[in-house]
Amino acid sequence: MDRLDCMRAFVAVAEEAGFAAAARRLALSPPAVTRAVAALEERIGARLLHRTTRLVRLTEAGARYLADCKRILAEIEEAEGIAAGAHGELRGPLTVTASVLFGRMFVAPIVLDFLVLHPGVSARTLLLDRVVDLLEEGIDVAVRIAHLPDSSLSAVRVGTVRRVVCAAPAYLAARGVPRSPADLARHEVVAFAPSGVPEEWVFTAEGRRESIRLASRLVVNTADVAIAAAVAGHGLTRVLSYMIEPELRAGRLEIVLCEYEPPPVPIHVAHAEGRRAAARVRAFVDFAAKRLRSGPVLG
Repeated sequence: MDRLDCMRAFVAVAEEAGFAAAARRLALSPPAVTRAVAALEERIGARLLHRTTRLVRLTEAGARYLADCKRILAEIEEAEGIAAGAHGELRGPLTVTASVLFGRMFVAPIVLDFLVLHPGVSARTLLLDRVVDLLEEGIDVAVRIAHLPDSSLSAVRVGTVRRVVCAAPAYLAARGVPRSPADLARHEVVAFAPSGVPEEWVFTAEGRRESIRLASRLVVNTADVAIAAAVAGHGLTRVLSYMIEPELRAGRLEIVLCEYEPPPVPIHVAHAEGRRAAARVRAFVDFAAKRLRSGPVLG
């Protein structure tokens, strides 16, 4: 293999997290892929991958090199497309990550529409309720609902969401509407805890921050279960506002304690390579940002 083929093999191994899977993707034999990565490591003089019998993981040098490989290969693809008369048509793979529910409601439709507009692009979505390392896991674009720390990521802010407390109208009619956070002690609570450990509910009042830890008969680790339990009348739950938009429109849930909500949480579309990112990545970021900003649900 020449150097570019070795780089393609390395990118495939990093993205597939294994030599056998990379070989299937490239229609090569596993030994050929192994030799290609070994040749790169020998040329560079550094180990790119940690290998065990069950796991292939990027080294620190490998993570940096992966980003450069993807950029170089993308630029070559674009240059070849233009030279072949494609007039700058976008081509190549695109990997996008988001949280599960937000990804299903908002990001997946955007990806599908982007593929219709750009037939030369292929896409992979990774919907997970955890923060992923873009370089380590081979991700091009992440849609994140969080206050982003200072980092090497380029991020475009596209909206905000609220942390809201809600319950079914029938439950509120039977148990009463809480007028202050202190009233929650007299209510049933469905705790949405992605980590499995219930967190304190944070409120603000007249600029002061107040945290309350509530006893919960039901603790769930996915938002859809928490929402379903609240709709069924099992108590109050606390989720992000976009998660319950269909239930609010249908009158199945009502928001309470609006005046005590903490500040909204920003939404960002982020990628790792700034202006050096492949044209398809930059185009998707612009496309996604425009679509997300135009939605009435996201602040």
